[in-house]
Amino acid sequence: MRTCCIYAVGMASAAPSKPRPPAASAVKQPPAADRVYAHVKQGVLERRYEGGTLLTEGELADAVGVSRTPVREALLRLEVEGLIKLYPKKGALVLPVSAQEIADVVETRQLVEEHAVRKTVPASPRLIARLEELLEQQKAQAAAGDLAGAAVTDRCFHAEIVRSGGNEILSRLYDQLRDRQLRMGVAVMHAHPDRITKTLTEHEEILQALRAGDAEAAVDLVHRHVSWFSNLARGEVR
Repeated sequence: MRTCCIYAVGMASAAPSKPRPPAASAVKQPPAADRVYAHVKQGVLERRYEGGTLLTEGELADAVGVSRTPVREALLRLEVEGLIKLYPKKGALVLPVSAQEIADVVETRQLVEEHAVRKTVPASPRLIARLEELLEQQKAQAAAGDLAGAAVTDRCFHAEIVRSGGNEILSRLYDQLRDRQLRMGVAVMHAHPDRITKTLTEHEEILQALRAGDAEAAVDLVHRHVSWFSNLARGEVR
């Protein structure tokens, strides 16, 4: 099962002879705390809640339609993930992306991705087909101006290569960077929307190197691709 960019949809085990819409009561909503967590996290990752924004329990409770108790639970989870900082009796501050965080993420990405792409060669036909699919998806998102979607697909493109390296521990480590990568990626694409064209070109070059079985070229391309992010984002993403 693909775990990136694809969302599973549950299916009923058996259909009645005369289908009818399910009763409203049969559709269970996620727990209140999970809904608040998803609402805030999506807002942070998509930059609706910018770094430096102070969120209050009351505002979030009203926005999601819940009491304050699940709001507190959700905010505690988000603080553990490093997206917000709680201030008693004041609210939750959305933490800005710092230069140090960018440097740490980029350094980790380089170590993991360069090792993985080297191990991936020769690339399997399945991987090549999947990367081609993601590249076309990202092109369509870029053409439609969907920068948040393009950032998600960008992350998926690299995650597929990492998983194909065959090291489960490194794959899990890389997955832990997911939210930070998405947040930084969206920020950079909004600040520099022209960068998406260069990103697509570099993804195509990485794909060509994998098709050709040229491990050294693939490693060099990945290194330059990720390094550019560091050079541009440092000092420009606040």
